[in-house]
Amino acid sequence: MNQNSQTPSRQKYSLAERAKIYAIEAHSRINHRRKYSLEPYDVHLKDVVDIVTSITEDEEIIAAAWLHDVVEDTPATFLNLEQEFGSSVAQLVSEVTDVSMPANGNRATRKALDRAHLANASWRGKTIKLADLIDNCRDICSHDPEFAKVYLTEMSGLLEVLSDGHPVLFSQAMELMHKSAEALSLPLEVITAFQGINRTYKSEFFTHDRTTDMFLKTFMARDIARILPSMDFPLSDTAIILMEKQKVPAIGIRHDGVVRAYAIQDDPLRERTFRSDQLVDEDASFSEVILALTRHKICFVRMFGTVNGIITRDDIQHPFVRMWLFGIITMLEMQTAPLIERLWSEGAWTELLSKSRLEKAETLLEERLRRNQQTTLLGCLQFSDKIQILIQDEAILKDLGFQSKRIAKRLSKDLESLRNNLAHAQDIVTHDFDQIARLAIRIESDRHF
Repeated sequence: MNQNSQTPSRQKYSLAERAKIYAIEAHSRINHRRKYSLEPYDVHLKDVVDIVTSITEDEEIIAAAWLHDVVEDTPATFLNLEQEFGSSVAQLVSEVTDVSMPANGNRATRKALDRAHLANASWRGKTIKLADLIDNCRDICSHDPEFAKVYLTEMSGLLEVLSDGHPVLFSQAMELMHKSAEALSLPLEVITAFQGINRTYKSEFFTHDRTTDMFLKTFMARDIARILPSMDFPLSDTAIILMEKQKVPAIGIRHDGVVRAYAIQDDPLRERTFRSDQLVDEDASFSEVILALTRHKICFVRMFGTVNGIITRDDIQHPFVRMWLFGIITMLEMQTAPLIERLWSEGAWTELLSKSRLEKAETLLEERLRRNQQTTLLGCLQFSDKIQILIQDEAILKDLGFQSKRIAKRLSKDLESLRNNLAHAQDIVTHDFDQIARLAIRIESDRHF
């Protein structure tokens, strides 16, 4: 959630109402929409809340139901939720938020990790997840029968660990799964045949050749991590002094000489446990670090077998990260021209550009040739121009994960803005973090295909 956004007054609104306003704003800020209907994402949130409110009036559960996807899908963090809605609501959201990352392996491996995490959730957290499963199952089975087979497989595995959620919702979820399997002519006992299914579509937009892989492995978490100061448990008032002196937002808490927990500046006497998705190893890639920072304001680094490093979103301004991001965008752009030439031979792509954009490229080509620079008309296009050509191909549009050409055009402009801000040493965290996160997700997804 943008730090400049205003949380509704605690006196004017109930906990659930504040959560509703916060969630709708968080998802609308990124223009988040349902995959198939393209409706605003709050349609899904309301459906989940309606399911939850059919069996409980517990305001914390209802609030968490509104917020159940904000950490996973928006810039909001668990700390944001704790500060706005209290630790109980933040904990419920944490329980239903996936902990897996693309680096953990293929889809089946990641889902197994998320299932294990969910198995440890409270009955209230499991109740929220049951409501989420019910609504997602309805949506997927009605719009995408092929993927529904995969989803039903995963749903059956999740229901095995959700049996102590609310019994009414558990029964509804079981019944829906059986009916959906039957409607797809997929007997429930056959669902297990789909376990371990892997992604079958290989990206051709961002390919990982030897040079790309070498570049991605050049930079590691330890290159930007700062030392995490620590102190023995129990904590004392010197904790805040230590944080201020070291200019870090958190300190490690040692038990028997080993850092096993942490405390933050805003609440320096409270011990907090590390979540698996905010911990990375010292040799983790920058994309893994960024993914951790999409969910948490602080990422902790394990070095020499213990947690002793800290990385925050502000550290994304580090010269090494800026160099890495600029390199990634440059490699992406390098791959656009050959792909355009293959899809639209003999310059047919020129028909897909506006007259003004084409004239601008022609003017630039003329100037470069005058200077004896070896180039082509295609090489004189802006990055956003090349993306807008590529998304005319439906397969590429799908590959890039865009729901529509309109969204793709806007996000390509955002990516070009990020590159410009990198080139001119501008702040890239305040304005460009969403684009940085998208790049990280893309890279990790393709690396672990």
